[in-house]
Amino acid sequence: MQIQDLPYPDPGVPDARSGPRFLWWLGRNQLGGQLTSLAWGLLHFAAVSAQPFCVGYAVEAAVDRSGARLALAGGLMALFGAATALGDTFLHRTAVTNWITAAARVQQLLARKAAHLGSALTRRVAAGEVVAVSTGDVEKIGWFVEGVSRFTAAALTVVLVCVGLAVYQPALGVLVAVGLPVLALSVLPLLPRATRRADVQREKAGRATELASDTVAGLRVLRGIGGEELFLDRYRQASQELRHAAVRSARMWSLISAIQVLLPGLLLITVVCYGVHLAREGRITVGELVTVYSSVMVLAYPLRHFEEIAMAYSFSRPSAKRAAHVLSLERVTDAGGSRAADLPSGDLYDPATGLLAPAARLTVVVCGDPDAAGRLAERLGGHPAVDGPSVLLGGVPLDELPLDSARTAVLVQDKDPVLLSGSLRDLLDVPASGEVDAEAALAAAQCGDVLEALVQGSLDADDPMDARITERGRSLSGGQRQRLALARSLFTDPEVLVLDEPTSAVDSHTEARIAQGLRELRTGRTTVVFTSSPLLLDRADLVVLVHEDQVAAVGLHRELLRTEPRYRAVVTRETDEEPPLSGVLKELEAHEMDELDELDELEELEELEELHELDALDESERKARDERKAREEQEAREEIEETA
Repeated sequence: MQIQDLPYPDPGVPDARSGPRFLWWLGRNQLGGQLTSLAWGLLHFAAVSAQPFCVGYAVEAAVDRSGARLALAGGLMALFGAATALGDTFLHRTAVTNWITAAARVQQLLARKAAHLGSALTRRVAAGEVVAVSTGDVEKIGWFVEGVSRFTAAALTVVLVCVGLAVYQPALGVLVAVGLPVLALSVLPLLPRATRRADVQREKAGRATELASDTVAGLRVLRGIGGEELFLDRYRQASQELRHAAVRSARMWSLISAIQVLLPGLLLITVVCYGVHLAREGRITVGELVTVYSSVMVLAYPLRHFEEIAMAYSFSRPSAKRAAHVLSLERVTDAGGSRAADLPSGDLYDPATGLLAPAARLTVVVCGDPDAAGRLAERLGGHPAVDGPSVLLGGVPLDELPLDSARTAVLVQDKDPVLLSGSLRDLLDVPASGEVDAEAALAAAQCGDVLEALVQGSLDADDPMDARITERGRSLSGGQRQRLALARSLFTDPEVLVLDEPTSAVDSHTEARIAQGLRELRTGRTTVVFTSSPLLLDRADLVVLVHEDQVAAVGLHRELLRTEPRYRAVVTRETDEEPPLSGVLKELEAHEMDELDELDELEELEELEELHELDALDESERKARDERKAREEQEAREEIEETA
């Protein structure tokens, strides 16, 4: 596998039973690259180790005053020098290729596992841990994989040189052959302690990364509550613990490096002293002494790879263990896609809770426990947190569908959706049915002010679709992020859309418009919304109350509000200290009846008073009429008398 051929068409199925097994699996899957690197490594180290023999041969030729042998020695030195350069060049090339391809394989495996698990991954492994595994751990694993071939070449070269020295000069060769294995194995007692310290350092690094990730993700909230200093102190403490662990680990590796320098030096001194003694006795020649001395000097170079491979394994073993832990995670329920990839349609039914969402209807689910609502939403999408019966779509178990088909059929938007950095056009670059355009989805999610804010924040973007979104949308408010995520889900236009609290961070006026837009845009599609918002509940075709993981009531919002106390308790936010809403309604009704009775009594009294007033008025009118009649009769008599 060459770098230009990456990524792998299929990275394979890893052996994730343990860290060492995972490293062994990686090595076996790169056997061709390892053998190529080993071949170039043998050429390089053999050419380097052959130089002392050429030097010794040249010294003997000079002592014997043989020009031909001296010229031959020079030619051999030039030839081995060229072989050294060629071998070193291609050894470095193949070793780096092994490193990069191994790291790429691990990253592909992690990416595939993350896509396979979906939201279940972060429930079982901290986000900071996943980031650490996919970055620093991948590099350490690649370091060990590429170091294996160079170490193997160095070890074979040491063995060949020891055998050659024993044959060339038995007296000194045996001393070197015995001393070099002692040098190579001298650091083994220190490796377990160095490994433990490397494990502690890796654990502290993962903790610091997790704290940093959580702090950055919640920076807006921390600023709002004034908790920046608290989390900063925690990160400082974690950082100092990591520094102390790194220093302790470095001290151990410094000791190992010192031993790797000291012991070869002692061996070299021993060889020189003993060789001089043999030369004085005439048992070896000066050329042979120079050859053995130079060989011991040169062998210090391949011996350094013993230290490197020990260090690489100590650092890569905990990294491989963590990577294997992530890769060993499996979905709680997964039938491996035993059915065909056809997309089913129909009612969405959960046998565990009894929840039925009719096809092409807007169903709103009310749960008193937000965590239970989140778990149920994931179940409906085929991502259950615990084992149980599979959710059925049109009678077809989602677990028996291929994962891609199940996720195409049912899309779940959780209560904290993630916005990746990039342009708005990139955000909406998702698999979609093509029946809903971006403008309609943005309009239904009421993203008009969000688009204006994005354009104002982007200096070089006239088109809102080209406006930049910062990482996780941190430059936007919670409500703006929520609406953009909703627009992305609506644009996808799945057969079944499951939304968990899609409007919890928006104001009531915007929420009312979103409810109307959601209902209009999803006409003819199955939509399930988890919320307790009256604005969304009032526009639902069906409302389902889930209590203690079981369906407790089904109906319409106003009907359930009148007849179901548990539903009222969730929707109206009643507490134990407050009187029940039904009692309040009865008290209000009784009070109103009393007021009505009092009003009727007042009205009757007023009517009686009016009657009395009318009677008194009639009596006075009769008296006035009688008096007026008497006066008229008196005036008439007087006129008659005058006339007479």
